[in-house]
Amino acid sequence: MYRPRAWIVTIGYELLIGRIVNTNAAHIAKELTLRGAIVDRIVTIGDSIDDIVSTIREALQRADIIVTTGGLGPTDDDKTLEAIAAATNRPLVLNSEALEMINKFYSQRGLPLTPERLKMAYLPAGSTPIPNKVGAAPGMLLHHDTTFIIALPGVPREMEEMLPLALDKIRFIFPKICVIEKGTEIKGIPESTLAPLLRRASKKCLDCYVKSHPKGHELREPIIDVKVLAFGNTCEEAEKKANTVLAELSKLIGEHGRSQ
Repeated sequence: MYRPRAWIVTIGYELLIGRIVNTNAAHIAKELTLRGAIVDRIVTIGDSIDDIVSTIREALQRADIIVTTGGLGPTDDDKTLEAIAAATNRPLVLNSEALEMINKFYSQRGLPLTPERLKMAYLPAGSTPIPNKVGAAPGMLLHHDTTFIIALPGVPREMEEMLPLALDKIRFIFPKICVIEKGTEIKGIPESTLAPLLRRASKKCLDCYVKSHPKGHELREPIIDVKVLAFGNTCEEAEKKANTVLAELSKLIGEHGRSQ
């Protein structure tokens, strides 16, 4: 089954120094996974054109989808679009659709279109702007060679609003499958004890992703959250796969308890 491979690139020194928690990466990864993509890399880099260009060029060699966040604003350190233009050997041009979006945003607030605000309307040639209904900076979608590049703002509320719009524009690249995640919470069994049982249960679905997440103390008060990510041609098939793994795990835990 074909599944597009994706890179997520989050940009901003505020992420690297720990000032901002990188919730964007987790949100984008989940949305891509639920659409059937395989997320190969999540990369966080600073606001350096050289770093952004080299990262995008590497991703272009390996990914079908690249999603970036951050660096689309009006300040001097917002360099993402300039870097994407350089990485794809395209000029940065004034996009009439993006200009209309930005002009509308500021005119409705009685503010002039300054050079700093106009900067946000310059996109790599061939790009399609993604509307921003929450903030000022439009996003960007660019099809370069065999890769789709999506650039979104770093503000989580804006990114979360715009991501579905961008992904819907490339929905044809995603497989026609259903992705379901199901889970269970297991108490009283250390993760080290659960591990071999989980390994055996996982064999019931070789293309499922099965993972344990410890929440309590390993020995004093063990609580394990088990998640099963299952894929199927239909949601019924995916759910059946997940349920099969969870049922097998429950059976193995019961057998383990009786053998103690």
